[in-house]
Amino acid sequence: MNRAERLPDLASVLAALEGVVLGKSREVRLSLCCLLARGHLLIEDLPGLGKTTLAQALARVTGLDMQRLQFTSDLLPADVLGVSVFDPREARFHFHPGPVFHGLVLADEINRATPKTQSALLEAMEEGRVTVEGETRALPDPFFVIATQNPQEQAGTFPLPESQLDRFLMRLSLGYPAPRAEREILRGQAGRVKLDALMPLLDAERLHGWQARLDGIHVSDALLDYVQALAAASREHPEMAWGLSTRGILALLQAARGWALLDGRDHVLPEDVQAVWVPVAGHRLSSGPREEGEALARHLLTRVTVMG
Repeated sequence: MNRAERLPDLASVLAALEGVVLGKSREVRLSLCCLLARGHLLIEDLPGLGKTTLAQALARVTGLDMQRLQFTSDLLPADVLGVSVFDPREARFHFHPGPVFHGLVLADEINRATPKTQSALLEAMEEGRVTVEGETRALPDPFFVIATQNPQEQAGTFPLPESQLDRFLMRLSLGYPAPRAEREILRGQAGRVKLDALMPLLDAERLHGWQARLDGIHVSDALLDYVQALAAASREHPEMAWGLSTRGILALLQAARGWALLDGRDHVLPEDVQAVWVPVAGHRLSSGPREEGEALARHLLTRVTVMG
């Protein structure tokens, strides 16, 4: 693939996002990588650190129709998926679609809802469709879920089960901004001011095109050896209750392809795998605190050497 043909569009998207979310180039790049790889994104952080701003910026720059849904303890699955309401004049039920029927769904503070409501997103995230009252309905394509959650030690949270965590391609944390970036935010040089001026740089058709190109990015046998060695190390490590699953390996490869695409290459390098390894593997190696899973993932990178 031709670097000059591909990179300007994605470079402009990255630049626009970085102009809104200051000082977080790596996290912005990972978020766009997740979207290109057809994954879903989980952002864990304290309130007020830019999680919602990043989601809104992604929606605007990609032209995706966004719906924000605030998860609370009294939220029901029907509030997410939709419900059929009886019309007495026509003597039949009409389905009223829920917030999940949008291109980008921001599930805000997802771990404040009960596990039953959290699970309403499982089929949607895995299959791109939902089954409501016995009828299967397709979701928009592209379909991208960004969920935010508060740290588990905060009161009023329900930890996401392993099956739900596994539906997220990546888990990120934005963290506090650097002092210089924070000063620019305080001066009104980023955040809401820049967000309101952000224009769409992609649309569904072009986004589909980038995702199709990602699928064609080459992965060599030597690279597969390296990925399998990482997975094997996770499965054999005595401090880990479980290792990376086959679905986790596939997610890692797809994310690495996305990172290579953003770098303008038609093949995956070990550095691409290393760049996405912690956000892809951390939440799959431990369901405990985010820091614990990320530490385990980083430790594995030091134990496995690049092959070939």
